Amino acid sequence: MPKVTDSKAKAPVKTTKTARPPSAYNLFMKTELPKVKAANPEMSHKEAFKAAAGNWKSAPENPVNQK
Repeated sequence: MPKVTDSKAKAPVKTTKTARPPSAYNLFMKTELPKVKAANPEMSHKEAFKAAAGNWKSAPENPVNQK
């Protein structure tokens, strides 16, 4: 009698994940957000994040601005 093969072969399970290095934007936001919050302690987190993200446009760390 012929062997019956399973048409849905399972892929091997990956047990370890390697973390990607943080992007330039993530590194910038990690340092910029505390600066914005220190300058404006009454500002909500959402507003501070928006302000810090706006600072990214003209930041020297931004690869677009490194030309």
